[in-house]
Amino acid sequence: MLIRFKFFYILSGFILLSVINPIFLSNTNAEESLKIDLNRELKKGSFLIGLKKYLGGTNDSFSQNNIITFSTDKGFLNLHSFNGIQHKSKNINILWKDIPIKTPYTLERLVFGPYASYESAQKQAKNLTKKGFQATVAYPKNWEVWVPFKNNLPKDESKYKLSKIINKSQIIPFLKSEYTFKQLQGPIYISSNEDIKINNINFGKRFYLAKDSYGTWTLIQQIKFDDYLQGVLPYEIGPHSPLEALKAQAVIARTWAIYNAGRFSMDKYHLCITTQCQVYKPTNIENKKVTKAIKDTSNLIITYKNQPINSFYHGSNGGLSATASESWEIEDFSYLKTKIDSSKLLKKSFNIPLQKDSDLNKFLDFEKKDFYGSNHSLFRWNKKISSLTIADYLIKKRFINKNGIILDVNVIERGPSGRVTKLEIKVQNSNKNIVLVKDEIRRILSFLPSNLFTINKLNDNLWLFKGGGFGHGVGLSQSGAIKMAEIGFNYQQILNHYYQGTKLKKIEILSR
Repeated sequence: MLIRFKFFYILSGFILLSVINPIFLSNTNAEESLKIDLNRELKKGSFLIGLKKYLGGTNDSFSQNNIITFSTDKGFLNLHSFNGIQHKSKNINILWKDIPIKTPYTLERLVFGPYASYESAQKQAKNLTKKGFQATVAYPKNWEVWVPFKNNLPKDESKYKLSKIINKSQIIPFLKSEYTFKQLQGPIYISSNEDIKINNINFGKRFYLAKDSYGTWTLIQQIKFDDYLQGVLPYEIGPHSPLEALKAQAVIARTWAIYNAGRFSMDKYHLCITTQCQVYKPTNIENKKVTKAIKDTSNLIITYKNQPINSFYHGSNGGLSATASESWEIEDFSYLKTKIDSSKLLKKSFNIPLQKDSDLNKFLDFEKKDFYGSNHSLFRWNKKISSLTIADYLIKKRFINKNGIILDVNVIERGPSGRVTKLEIKVQNSNKNIVLVKDEIRRILSFLPSNLFTINKLNDNLWLFKGGGFGHGVGLSQSGAIKMAEIGFNYQQILNHYYQGTKLKKIEILSR
């Protein structure tokens, strides 16, 4: 039986379900109506998606000659700027200008990182917050933790650096047309009753331009939950997957987005469009199977003890699912356990944990057809990697200098599923070995599809990495879900298999 509950309040990535009594004011001034309220958007059933970042800056690859063009084929566009400017047209050009500041100012902060994932950065931010520091998770290019520079520096923490930025100018947007050239102030809201083309690309109907934490601007799409899923499912699990697998993906993608909607709160949007969140691409082409999967599961999410779960998923677990703490510096979740991804009969062939190389090699050599998702191209893999290649990866991440020579690579710790949680690399003429931990392993040595592997040294210059799976291995395996759907499991059974002890519940959207 599905239980309905009203929406939730998000704070620092944690979601608390509560009864909301909305009060909507009919007469609000332009300033109030343009404030971006992330919680309010969720209550209305909308996500704010950061489509294009760093607009107006040196890393802006989207603006054309410092101009962004919004247009429609038939209808009109409506622009509202935070400084009260309103404009209506079929074509809107916004020009970025770098304007000098009369009185330059300096920003100083401590920067921790980079981290391989949001989860690891968030763990560090929480640790610093407990010690009385004002810590914020940021994503300028990689996940970082920012702390305002003060005299009481953190002690006994991982390495950090002092960032000192002197601001001599600021990027300002201007409304440019044949008859108008006006300075705008963010956030800027642009909407239409029909799809809007931005630089000749169809995106959607409602957008913000908002200033970010890095001195540039972000194009943000305002989109309903189910419309967002239309742009996620085809690029995550694939539009041609079995219907029940698509339904399972719709539920977990919705749940994941709601649970993780605080990731980019400092920049006034919920989620990005890359693998750091969920892959999302605006789409105007409707796939009937994808639409049916979303419609049949509309507003359904997965809960544990009446809370939305952190519904991790990935491409292939290699036949063995992982716990969350094997992949990231976070606490484990009761509903995410290490288990053989197969029928009950095959589960009796192996004893968990698989922490010895011999046990893991036996698992990797087992007949793969008996596992769910064994058709995935990286269900089993072998990588012959030279010491020079390993050194190149470490040089790029500034772990060693150009003269570094790799002497040895060893697994020094595994998690319950056999995944490598600590990898030691010995470098010639170095007093200290390099130790990569959990998600850091794949971030630095990105030739590894997963952390489920053994290492065999073939000679002084060559190693064989023998492994299975693609991704972190936590939660639902997309290839496993596809196989389960093909042999007759429905989406509820698939979700129960990967998220044990959870329940499906229906959220109640509050609309204006």
